[in-house]
Amino acid sequence: MLRPESGINQPSWSHPVPNPRLLSTALLLALAFGASAQEPDAAQTADAADRTPAPSVQDILDASPASAWRTLDPASTLYMELEGGRVVFELAPQFAPQHVGNIRTLAKEGFWDGLDIYRSQDNFVVQFGDPNADEAGAKSIGSAKAHLPAEFERSSDGLAFTALPDSDGWAPEVGFVDGFPAGHDSKAGMAWMAHCYGALGAGRGMAADSSTGAELYVVTGQSPRQLDRNITLVGRVVDGIELLSVIPRGPEPMGFYEDPARRTAIKSIRLASEVPAAERGALEVLRTDSPTFAAVTEARRNRRDDWYKVSAGHIDLCNVPLPVREAGADDAGDTAANG
Repeated sequence: MLRPESGINQPSWSHPVPNPRLLSTALLLALAFGASAQEPDAAQTADAADRTPAPSVQDILDASPASAWRTLDPASTLYMELEGGRVVFELAPQFAPQHVGNIRTLAKEGFWDGLDIYRSQDNFVVQFGDPNADEAGAKSIGSAKAHLPAEFERSSDGLAFTALPDSDGWAPEVGFVDGFPAGHDSKAGMAWMAHCYGALGAGRGMAADSSTGAELYVVTGQSPRQLDRNITLVGRVVDGIELLSVIPRGPEPMGFYEDPARRTAIKSIRLASEVPAAERGALEVLRTDSPTFAAVTEARRNRRDDWYKVSAGHIDLCNVPLPVREAGADDAGDTAANG
């Protein structure tokens, strides 16, 4: 099973992939299949394009080397168990270390076990935790910290950033850090996670520092990028997003269920590191600093299959495929890619 999960004049801390505007069909194949050759000249490129069908995303993924993939860190992986199955989250301590630390504590102490998904707003988010968090009967957060600083953004120093070549309306530059969609401002020297589909965030009140990680939400609609740098993002859904996106919508205006019977029960939320090895999943995610990722991105950025008559020559940050597969699914036919 596999689901889909670069620059010129980049800052010294970033690791750009080759600019897709310069990627020929032949070079795409070289990136995907690991060939070591210089980029062909214009005549060779045109001849190769005439003779060689452009590889699809699936072709590229099927041919990817094992080094293009990484396994999830059990200490930064959450399993949400629902009646319909498991949702897998990857946490982002590199962006929100204090919130992730609190979430680990909450998961280890079983805070979410028996609570609910109590909000589902159309084209926006689902939210879960204690629906009575602001009331006298709120569930105790145990030994987790009751106050955390806002972690909306961080210094870009020390981050390995893979930049996309196209412009973005929400940030001077966008790309990926360890698989997480991110924005970057080189003048300010700051970076932040982006609100793409599947992003996991910490709900807050009016005060910027009013989130603890106990109330979490997942983006299930059109990417609400206006929330970037206004709320702490703590991770993303790696697998099982369909279990959240199909939850029936709550009433207007914000999707909070007035009838508790309509809420979706959470059996448990656990850190993978606290789950017996035999009960863990075996997922791998495509490295966003790999040549395979560059080729996948370009294949989606400029669709060359027969159905497409016009290539966009552009890709939005939140439309870049972020592939996930079962460990060992490296034979053709064992993987599948989105769109």
